[in-house]
Amino acid sequence: MGRASTPRHNREFGYEGSSLSRITEKTGLGKGSLYHFFPGGKEEIAKAVLDEVEAWFEREVFAPLRNDAPEAATARMWDSVVSYFRSGRRICLVGAFALDGTRDRFSDAISRYFVRWIASLRDALVRLGWDPADANLFAEEIVLGIQGALVLARATDDENLFVRTIDRLRLRMAPRKGSQRSRASRGA
Repeated sequence: MGRASTPRHNREFGYEGSSLSRITEKTGLGKGSLYHFFPGGKEEIAKAVLDEVEAWFEREVFAPLRNDAPEAATARMWDSVVSYFRSGRRICLVGAFALDGTRDRFSDAISRYFVRWIASLRDALVRLGWDPADANLFAEEIVLGIQGALVLARATDDENLFVRTIDRLRLRMAPRKGSQRSRASRGA
């Protein structure tokens, strides 16, 4: 409970639906305890949640994509994404914040999350031999595909849709014998 419960709560109700009363009910903490941990109230709680998500993605996805062998790093990204989003059963909190009025309050953190993911993936793709411009376009397409699959899987109550999308994107990223890493060779 406590601080660890706030990400789950924000995922369930979103920023606008997260009153302090609702948070205390879900976490079991009193308002005094919440204000002790988060003197800035609901806005500070949301910032802490976004910071926690960003730290997890930096450690598990972004840094490996930038620093590790690209084959291992991209495989780790796919596994981490499937695990983190629980095969499509968990929404992307950063994406959800980007879609409502919350975006304006946390625009820097939201933008930074997506920009870093795309840049880190692009760097790994370039190290795999992709043309830099094509790597950037494909990195955008992958992040977009992951986010879209999360939304569609939730909207249709079909978590297999998320897994199918990840499998297709992963397959499109896989090296093809004797191929150049360009849009033309990927069939795009």
